[in-house]
Amino acid sequence: MYGYDQTASAGHGHPHGGQQYGYQGHQQTHQSSHAHQAHQGYAEPEPPPPYGQQPLYPEPSPPSLGEAVRAFTTGSMSAEEFQSILSTSKVYCPRGETPGFLALHNTQQPVIPMFTTLKELRRYAGKESRYFVITGAEVLDLLPSGYGFVLDMEGEHRVVFDAKAVEEMVDYAMRHMYG
Repeated sequence: MYGYDQTASAGHGHPHGGQQYGYQGHQQTHQSSHAHQAHQGYAEPEPPPPYGQQPLYPEPSPPSLGEAVRAFTTGSMSAEEFQSILSTSKVYCPRGETPGFLALHNTQQPVIPMFTTLKELRRYAGKESRYFVITGAEVLDLLPSGYGFVLDMEGEHRVVFDAKAVEEMVDYAMRHMYG
């Protein structure tokens, strides 16, 4: 059906393969001859796969932000690759009574806690915590000057970006976007 003869493998490796593949092959042949008669010598093109059917070789999906954090912290992903994934990924940020980032000031520099999943946020802030979801690019755009951020604070692969690292990420994003 998709570039190979299904009847060629009939009976090989599957106990009922001969009947299953042979029937489909026969059905396909019957449809082709019917199309041939109906259009006087012109065969109809093969219909596209049904809606929602995956292609035979789908494009690999990019790593999740959690996977990117693990790869970055173990040295198997470059800073540029990590930033590319971070900028398009959703991050979960705890919030207080008023809208905006919550900052931790009991560190060397103030940092904003952010999480790669809701599960990670709940582990840190509790089941009933309030939060908002934003992309990494929006974080870089909205983060106050002089602040860093920490991803998955309670996670196995926590990563901290201080204020200088955030400035470098913003500079890189601007150069990458505007040349």
